[in-house]
Amino acid sequence: MVIRQRTIIYRYICPILLSSLLAVETLHGQRFGYIDSQAILDKMKEYQEANKEIDKAAEIWQKEIEQKKKELQALREQFLAEELLYTAEMKKAHLDSIKAKEDELRDFQNKRFGYEGMLFIKRQELIEPILEKVQKAVVKVAKKKKLDFIFDKASDLNMIYTNPVYNYTDFVLEELGLGDPRDTPNASKKQEENETAPSRP
Repeated sequence: MVIRQRTIIYRYICPILLSSLLAVETLHGQRFGYIDSQAILDKMKEYQEANKEIDKAAEIWQKEIEQKKKELQALREQFLAEELLYTAEMKKAHLDSIKAKEDELRDFQNKRFGYEGMLFIKRQELIEPILEKVQKAVVKVAKKKKLDFIFDKASDLNMIYTNPVYNYTDFVLEELGLGDPRDTPNASKKQEENETAPSRP
């Protein structure tokens, strides 16, 4: 099950303002970068384990729903097969029983998969702390690198082109203790040189 997580952005910016912000960076020397929060989350073991737990719970609940659907269908088929034999009172009793099963199924589905249902709550309990952990790491990187804005490539912000020089995903991973040991010091040095380069006139 693919779970779309909320966007992690150090300072949320509406897409329509993106071009203006880039102009501000040039004119006033404001500094910005971007990350890919989904790439970060995918490398976190706790995120993968949380998703597995969520998927397992969802699978169990879905099986229970399928079983309830079978029971409801069996009641309907029984009613259709024996309807001609029922008295008016018996017919009403069977229809009431079917209606009760339908309400039970609907209520079960809503409590498990509906808004603020058990799956929603489970996602919040397991995923929210991980998102907060990533957000704190993003804030630390922003402060260390003296950035004014950090965009999230994984968000709905339409980033048509991104220069890898401004990609701070690896720095956030390092802050989380998930840095790639194959990264060379020269790569970081090159990015830092770009960070300290004077703004264009």
